This record gives sequence, C-alpha cells and structure tokens, in this order.
Amino acid sequence: MGLAAHPLWLVGFRPFFTLACVAGMSLPTLWLLLHFGLIGAPAMARPPLQWHGHEMFYGFGWAVLGGFLLTATKNWVGVRGWHGAALAILAAAWLVERIAMWFGGAWSPILFLLASRLFLVAIVAMLLWTLLRYRTQDSYGDNYVFLLALPGFLVARELVLDPAHFREGVLMTTALFRVAFLVMLERTLTQFMKGIFQVDILRHPVLDAAIKLLALGLVGASWLPPALGAWLALALALLLAVRFAFWSPQRGMQRIDIGIMFLGYLAIVVQLAIEFLDAMAPRDWVGALPTHLFGLGVMGLIIPAMLIRIAKGHTGRKVAFDTGDKAVLWIVIIAFLLRVLAPQFGADAYGGWLIGAAACWLLGFGMLALRLTPMLFAARVDGKQH
Repeated sequence: MGLAAHPLWLVGFRPFFTLACVAGMSLPTLWLLLHFGLIGAPAMARPPLQWHGHEMFYGFGWAVLGGFLLTATKNWVGVRGWHGAALAILAAAWLVERIAMWFGGAWSPILFLLASRLFLVAIVAMLLWTLLRYRTQDSYGDNYVFLLALPGFLVARELVLDPAHFREGVLMTTALFRVAFLVMLERTLTQFMKGIFQVDILRHPVLDAAIKLLALGLVGASWLPPALGAWLALALALLLAVRFAFWSPQRGMQRIDIGIMFLGYLAIVVQLAIEFLDAMAPRDWVGALPTHLFGLGVMGLIIPAMLIRIAKGHTGRKVAFDTGDKAVLWIVIIAFLLRVLAPQFGADAYGGWLIGAAACWLLGFGMLALRLTPMLFAARVDGKQH
C-alpha cells in the first residue's frame, strides 16, 4: 500500500482531526511554558502572545475546521472529495506552517512568507473549488456564507500576523469562526434533536437568514462605527437567545454529548453580549475574557464532541459516547471554568487557573488522541471504502 492509499488519507477529517488532537495537547502547554519563562522563546516569527493567538486559531482551529469542511463539503455536493496525495501534501503544509511560526524569525522573509501561507491558501482554494465547481448540486442553499467567509480568513490571518493590527485580526478571526460554528450548530442540532429526542426545533428561513447575515456583518466590526458594531452584536445575541429558547435546551441538556453543544451555543450569546457591554462601557475583565470565552467556551466545548461524533460515525462505528468520551467532555468543561470564569472571581490566583486549564486541555486532548487515532488510521469497520 502506497502512502497516499493509507486509510489516513481517505477523507479530510482523518489527518486533520489527528493534527487537531496533537495541537490541542501541545499548543496551550507550549504557551504556558513560554508565559512562565520555563522555556526560552525560539526564533519565533512573531512575539509569544501573537504566536499564541495565531496558533490557537490557525493551527488548532483550522485543523478542526479544515477537517470538518473537507469532509462536509464533499457530502454537501455529492462528490468523492479531496483524498490521497492531495490530503497528504495539505497536512504537510500544516506542519510546515507550525514549524515556520516557531522558528521562522530566523528565516529569510521569502521563505517564511511561503512556509507560513501555503496551508491556508491551499485549503481555502480547495474548499472553494469544491463548492463552486459543484454548486448546482449543493444540498444547502445557504452555503454562500462559506463562499464569503473562507476568503475572509485569508485577510484576517494577515491581520493577526501584523503586530499593528493584531487585535483587529483576532476580532475578525473570531467573527469568522462564529459564522462557521453557527451554521454547523444550526444543521447538526436540528438533526440530533430530531433523531434522539424526536423534537423539531425552531427553524424559520427569515430568522435563520437574519442570524447568518448579522454574523457575516460582524466580520467587519472593527471597521464599523463602534456603536453600530455594538448594536449589531446585541441584535445577534438577542436573535440567538430567542431561537435557543425554542430549541428545547431542557431536553438537550439531558445528555452531555448534546448538552455541551448547547453550552457552546450559549457561550456565543454571552460573548456577543459582553462585546456590546464593553463597547458601551469597557469592563475590567481578567485575561482577555471575550476572546477566551469564545476559544474555550465555544471552540473548546463543541470541538471535542464534534471530533468524537464524526470520527466514530465516518469510520463506520455507532455514534455512542462511552464513559471515556464523556470524561473528555467534562474535562474541557472544567478547563472552561478554570480559564474563563474562575479568574473573574479570583484574579490573585490567575497563574494557577492558567495551569489548571492547560492541564485539562493536555489531558482531554491527550485522551482524544489515544482514543481516536486508532480509528482515524484504520479502514472503516463496516467495509465501506471511505
């Protein structure tokens, strides 16, 4: 069997969910070691704080989003999708980007430019090609949001890499990930609540479209008048809160695998409300609260459940969360509490909260890696090719 024919390269989620687990274990740990001066900063291409923000979004976050979209887009349009050598090269580009961000400060500008941009440019181009080439057979009419959001990541990433526009880049990146998570939650929770609880949750075309358009509008919030951006954030928060109330959260919360997705949804609402409050009268939050509320409350809670569900379902296994899977979800919930909520009430112990949260991510994603990697590296158990 050639390298490109290995089961790892059959579908996009396989290599990139593997990389996501590795990133979830290692990137927060490395940041903490840098933050406390336990290791010396290598020849980083950017200062440690900027490196941390970039890597959590474009290293960890895009390993997850890339694996999800490479898998989902092919299903949406009904084609084989990217596989084999194309996936192997793309995964190599992701690894090269991580190396470039860690050591690229000592490289020539041209080499760093190529090494640090290849992955995102390539995967965005591949995803857009799939959606545009087969747009007439797309099963989702609202995939226009990805046609708009995906190129936006290229712009946002450049801002994150620019010390003068790092904050704007983080805000734009957060808004783009918010768009992706809202679409994913809308589609998956509709399916899960119907399949598990026989509940039809509220889906109205006008409401759904308004939510997506407001979310897209907030991608450019840094360049809008502050008051307008704040009121758009509040409007989106209110619409999401109204819809949440009609999504039977009391039923969803009965199961941790579904309930954690509802918690992630609520974290989006709260983060938007905090953005509004901060625009009206800045608060003295501890530890970049809005950014970490999204990072650990949205991404950190939803992603582990997403990895487990997709890895099991798309390798031919029954999608059932066993004791170990549920333990991972509780561990990332604890990480959220330690990193986001605890510092607001105990700022004096901030360092300890950071260590506890990072330890939880190391443990949680380490468990995911041990549990999921054998599935991702092996053929489907149901005999299907991919």
